Amino acid sequence: MFGWFKDLSDQERKALLAAYGGWSMDAFDVMMYSLLISTLMAAWKMSPGQAGFIATSAGLFSAVGGWAAGSLADRFGRVRMLQITIAWFAFFTFLSGFTHSFEQLLITRSLQGLGFGGEWAVGSILIGEIIRPQHRGKAVGTVQSGWAVGWGAATILATIFLTLLAEGLAWRALFWVGILPAILIFYVRKNVREPELSTATRQRVQQEGGSFLEIFSPALMRTTVLASLMSTGMQGGYYAVTTWLPTYLKAERGLSVVGTGGYLVVVIVGSFLGYLAAAYLSDQIGRRNTFFVFAVSSACIAGAYTFMSIGNATMLLLGFPLGFFVSGNFSAVGAFLTELYPSRVRGSGQGFAYNFGRAVGALFPTLVGFMSANMNLSTAIGIFSGIAYVIVIIAVSMLPETRGKQLEVYD
Repeated sequence: MFGWFKDLSDQERKALLAAYGGWSMDAFDVMMYSLLISTLMAAWKMSPGQAGFIATSAGLFSAVGGWAAGSLADRFGRVRMLQITIAWFAFFTFLSGFTHSFEQLLITRSLQGLGFGGEWAVGSILIGEIIRPQHRGKAVGTVQSGWAVGWGAATILATIFLTLLAEGLAWRALFWVGILPAILIFYVRKNVREPELSTATRQRVQQEGGSFLEIFSPALMRTTVLASLMSTGMQGGYYAVTTWLPTYLKAERGLSVVGTGGYLVVVIVGSFLGYLAAAYLSDQIGRRNTFFVFAVSSACIAGAYTFMSIGNATMLLLGFPLGFFVSGNFSAVGAFLTELYPSRVRGSGQGFAYNFGRAVGALFPTLVGFMSANMNLSTAIGIFSGIAYVIVIIAVSMLPETRGKQLEVYD
């Protein structure tokens, strides 16, 4: 299953490691806030609404950052923008450790979101253009698994700091540690070269002209709309399930295990393996078939959680397939979007479609909250997660299969 990694050239392998490290560190910095919410609420007397607004604002800014970085990568190069986005999100995570109020943290986390969204867009394009077609899906999907690694590292470090340090120092120290991903810039600068495809395309565009708005032209509008809908469904379903499910299980069913480290470990391990499995399948059975399998399975597991009567032991076991399928949905997205768009606007198209989905998908938890005022929370979660994955299935069924596609300079 992993023999393909040995088959990579030195340059392919270095680019893969750089993107993997960037995405892992991205997750480390992003997930750190979710682990500190209760601490910050107690320290600053923040309301749940204020704490949630910081997360929402960071998500919306990440959508803007993804589109902007993708467009700039088309103009200035993938490697240069990868370095800039890593430095950006690391710096503003570090700066968060010096904040003293809700307003200050809102600003630093929102600005951090710009780099967070940009890093994914640029990194996935870089890997998609450097790795050979027969390994592209596995490589880009493997990079996605770095999210589980970063999430796990943040969880471990947060546990250690909050146990050993005074609470007022612990949360600041955790944000300060967020500067460490900036070290990765030196590795990227030394070892990763700009894809020849990207360089040749930019030279061609400079000669003949071009615009990022081409993704809304008649020739590409259908692709942009469907790709954006697919991304919206994936991220809307993910946010609806992962945001509200712990609250539902703990508050309404009284399942104490949701607050234990064991449950989190099961979900994270499931996520990691789900990313890898979907990455492998996307090159074996195709992008579309992989999306179908994981979208249907995600809807089923969400339904099991929200509509079935389960106990602690069963819920703990279901944490594995929850992480496996809901996270695995994203493995083939980077390769798929890279293959859907022509090289001259690949960054613009991929950055817009994925981050449009992120922005709209971020509204799903809010809608679930509003709907739960008139129905059971479980029903609201089940409805919105079901709608989300149906959107994925419909959008994917109308998009072409792209597995094995050769990327051209000016296709």
